[in-house]
Amino acid sequence: MALIRKRRLTEQQQRRIEKQQQHRQQEFDTLLDIEGLIVQHYGRQLEVQVCSLPKHMPEKPVAMENEPDAFWRPIQLGEIWRCHTRTNLDALVTGDRVTWQADPNTGLGVITALHPRQSLLSRPDRYHKLKPVAANVDLIVIVFAATPEPSPMLIDRYLVACQTANILPLLVLNKADLIQENDHISILLKEYQSLGYAACITQASTTTNNPHHPQQLMALMQHKTVVFVGQSGVGKSSLINTLIPDAAQKTNIISENSALGQHTTTSTRLIQLNQDTAIIDSPGIREFGLWHLTAQNIYAGFPEFQPFYGLCQFRNCTHQHEKKCALRDAATQGLVLQRRLDSMNRLLSELEDA
Repeated sequence: MALIRKRRLTEQQQRRIEKQQQHRQQEFDTLLDIEGLIVQHYGRQLEVQVCSLPKHMPEKPVAMENEPDAFWRPIQLGEIWRCHTRTNLDALVTGDRVTWQADPNTGLGVITALHPRQSLLSRPDRYHKLKPVAANVDLIVIVFAATPEPSPMLIDRYLVACQTANILPLLVLNKADLIQENDHISILLKEYQSLGYAACITQASTTTNNPHHPQQLMALMQHKTVVFVGQSGVGKSSLINTLIPDAAQKTNIISENSALGQHTTTSTRLIQLNQDTAIIDSPGIREFGLWHLTAQNIYAGFPEFQPFYGLCQFRNCTHQHEKKCALRDAATQGLVLQRRLDSMNRLLSELEDA
């Protein structure tokens, strides 16, 4: 019997074979890829919406005779899957577009890749670490109301954050039934409108003939991914429930003792309004720190001050106490709002303290 010797391969041949095997494996894995949208975050797990079907659809195994059917979850467009993520990926947030693969045998998936982000809204946490809030946002809806008492400083913080993230802001004065003509709330809204910020007045009502029904808000949100921000208790979740009746967002009432909003939304959640419009509801926050920004970011967040920058007597003018300060003179003459100048100086002071 002849002895068949094993062919010895050169190192180049071995590398070529390994590369071909790796390519075939990657090609096979790619056939299982699914395009997804992160709709909610749960610690180490995320909820991902199925936005495409894999090229190679897994087939359900056939059970042997007299054996029960094994668990099997089919992959269907629009459904939500719980997924883990590979350890080499950056932190993922609601609104991220991802590539992932499903395991119908367990009903779970694994996220394999993060798509490039068009925008990212972030804020520092209590430990001064930068925390991403939402990704691929086109519009930030800043909601405030007569109750709880609005904080212009908080609104200014949001507007600076929008400017820095290059995301359009929209100011929404909610609870129209509590607004009186020419009261300080109405004046506040008009001040922001005079600065060029888009704004509207709404009321969370199911009656469509209500003049403040959120129809105008809905029109401004079309074809966009929108994030709702604002103090707790201003009615963000109630507005979302009006826009999307089946959103089932939890709502709460204002605390009679503190007159402050009670936190009802506990995690950032994306809700699909239609095929190309989505709402992101974020946990209500009463302060929005910006100490991770630079002084130039703060200056740019107050665009009405731009014509006066560089006109002060001193190049390093702090716009707080110096003589011949162009900004302070403009505020005295009523060309800019003194409270907006105070907001900017407070934010700059926070940067120094940080």
